[in-house]
Amino acid sequence: MSAPTIAILSPGVMGAAVGARLFRSGCTVLTTLAGRSPATHKRAADAGMRDASLRDIVGNASWILSILPPRDAVKTAEDIRDAVGKTKPTDKLVFVDCNAVSPETTKRIAALLHGTNVRFVDAGIIGGPPKEGYDPAFYASASDTAALDEFEELGKQWGLRVIPLRGEGVGVGDASALKMSYAGITKGTIGLYATMVLAAHASSPATAAALMNELGMSQLPQLTRLTNSVPGMVPKAYRWIAEMEEIGAFVGPPGTEGDIYRGLARLYERIERAVDEKEKDEADGDVQVLDDFVQRAKKLLEEKNNAK
Repeated sequence: MSAPTIAILSPGVMGAAVGARLFRSGCTVLTTLAGRSPATHKRAADAGMRDASLRDIVGNASWILSILPPRDAVKTAEDIRDAVGKTKPTDKLVFVDCNAVSPETTKRIAALLHGTNVRFVDAGIIGGPPKEGYDPAFYASASDTAALDEFEELGKQWGLRVIPLRGEGVGVGDASALKMSYAGITKGTIGLYATMVLAAHASSPATAAALMNELGMSQLPQLTRLTNSVPGMVPKAYRWIAEMEEIGAFVGPPGTEGDIYRGLARLYERIERAVDEKEKDEADGDVQVLDDFVQRAKKLLEEKNNAK
């Protein structure tokens, strides 16, 4: 099999890492850098990705992997549809939506490309960016079984861990449902940790200290996970806002259990504002509260470990 040309939209941390994996495997990897920052240009170059217009991508790539913040997923699919209308795509072009969006949003994206000759695969990435010795899982589903088979083979040949979902009734939306369920458990839990720490501190610093000490006595694994997960969440909070909204839509409409995740979206908005304020030296705020709690918790855990 000759090495394919694959487009990655866009070269964020995950997208660039996926692009680098494919490039090192021998693939030609395209992306679009119009309007992107110097840091993004460098990240793409370091990954071996080539800048190209959407029309060039549609005309030359066999695969488009959409790996974006959830809020940009639909607009990017619209842009691809418009580029297809202006350019003859390759005969076997497959659009793989790898974004953290609800099944309904995924079906909306698939519908945008319906009527073109672009085939569609629904995929959800579970895990962090690929690196030496580590591969995230690309869970995938499709109504087009041939496209799904080809995506699985693409992964085997060129360095991606693609896990297809097959069985009665499986189609577009099922991989996204899996991603929503997994992220609702993992990222939702991190948000609940941060919410309770901030609420306890708002009552009083002594309340937050007592919460930490009690967790250390009765819920040591939970305190350990909090100290490991909350610091990594803070710089990513802006990305998780729309993801929580998508999970909320997946769980149910307003007035149902999905409101839990709409509430977590507000929490991540609050963290995003606090990060902006801290960067502008306007206030310590919530970021400092979380950091102080984590540092004290790490010290407590170290003391407990040394006392064994």
